[in-house]
Amino acid sequence: MTTPDPQPWKVLASEYIAKEPWFTVRKEKVEMPNGSQIASYYVSEFPDWVNVIAITKDQKIVLVKQYRHGIGKVSYELCAGVCDPTDQSPLESAQRELMEETGYGGGIWQEWMVICPNPSIQTNFTHCFLATDVEWLQDPTLEHTEDITVHLLTKQNVRDLLNNNEILQALMAAPLWKYLALFP
Repeated sequence: MTTPDPQPWKVLASEYIAKEPWFTVRKEKVEMPNGSQIASYYVSEFPDWVNVIAITKDQKIVLVKQYRHGIGKVSYELCAGVCDPTDQSPLESAQRELMEETGYGGGIWQEWMVICPNPSIQTNFTHCFLATDVEWLQDPTLEHTEDITVHLLTKQNVRDLLNNNEILQALMAAPLWKYLALFP
């Protein structure tokens, strides 16, 4: 016996409770296909994000290290950022972020995977890219709110960081694990 796939919920009412550049939340009243209703369901709206697994010509992986206030820790991460509305595509956003945060660019680019940060309550996607044969082209041009250091690591270094829970951001761990699985 085949069970039918779940169906979308019906939105009965929707109102914004906050609409800020980095905090947009709406409250919705929804009805599930079985008739059950949820009076207060909160959805956070975010623009799409990008991150980059950047591999240099000598097979080093470009990571950044920065403080994350939400968890109160400094951690290793992939170069990442927001898809800027002025960029033509997620690829252009990823290339811009890599250059701005690390000074690395060029190389051969491919979309690696698309994942959802939290599809239960967030509206956005993260576009992950693999950039191979990148090279250092210029000094990073950080925003005034960024305090980032750049690190070139081997695959084994990155595997060790992942195994020791030193890459904490799930949206960065997933593409890195995929990369290490396909290119051990």
